[in-house]
Amino acid sequence: MFTGMLFIFAPLVVGYLIAISNQRVLDQINVTTARLVFVILALMGLSLAALDNLSENLQTILSYTATFFICLGLCNIAVLPLVDKFLPIESDTKQTHLPLSSMALESVKLIFVVGGGLAIGLLLPIDLSWVDTASEWILFILLFFIGIQLRNSGLTLRQILINKQGMCIAALVVGSSLIGGAIAATILGIDIYRGFAIASGFGWYSLAGILMGDAFGPIYGGVSFMIELLRELVALVLIPLLIRTRPCTAIGYAGATAMDFTLPVIQTTGGVRCVPVAIVSGFILSLLVPVLMLFFVSLAG
Repeated sequence: MFTGMLFIFAPLVVGYLIAISNQRVLDQINVTTARLVFVILALMGLSLAALDNLSENLQTILSYTATFFICLGLCNIAVLPLVDKFLPIESDTKQTHLPLSSMALESVKLIFVVGGGLAIGLLLPIDLSWVDTASEWILFILLFFIGIQLRNSGLTLRQILINKQGMCIAALVVGSSLIGGAIAATILGIDIYRGFAIASGFGWYSLAGILMGDAFGPIYGGVSFMIELLRELVALVLIPLLIRTRPCTAIGYAGATAMDFTLPVIQTTGGVRCVPVAIVSGFILSLLVPVLMLFFVSLAG
């Protein structure tokens, strides 16, 4: 049951065991990882082009995306205020304007990458039988580099354990997301473990889409990608609105992106007190994305 999970999970573990102190090497790994994400998302678009009954499958992707996005979002928002109530943090009341449109544009560019791959696959008479194999090998390389990034993120176990808000936020996001995934799976009539796997993306759209696409095909890959990308775009809007009164809720909704992409928004609008909480919660969720997703994929069979 767990053979496939271990096979895919191995490069992540190997990468996590590698400690790198040379910043230039780490910077190069970050650049390479970003480029691999673009490549594999383009391959996802090609995979969609190879599907039969494409229009029907696109409708499936949209309906699944909407159902999961609503269920996950409502469940997250329902429980995250508990952290604000019982473990409050004081945010900076002075808000600063951020170029949110330009940040959102960075996310939207990824949609065009997938769309570009789809267009190429539909318009050009090329053989697409190699796409799945290429995606798997690139996925292994990507997971290896992601493991290195997580290991060298600068967080120690002690720093994680002493940050109660960050740990509680991560725990509530995981628990409420799994509940939301179960609800969405029930509504759509799909296997509950697939629902759990989709729910375990926590905002990491690139990795979630890649893992689900590799496990269940381009339809599920597209669904996971769109769910988490929408989460990030909505987070960019919600964080400035909520962080003064519900900082933990704002940080929690950002999911795994709280430690990287949405961190500048959190820091600028919420103040420096929010930064350690965001980094810890985002790190824990980032670490759990491949672990939980691959675990539930193995159970789904």
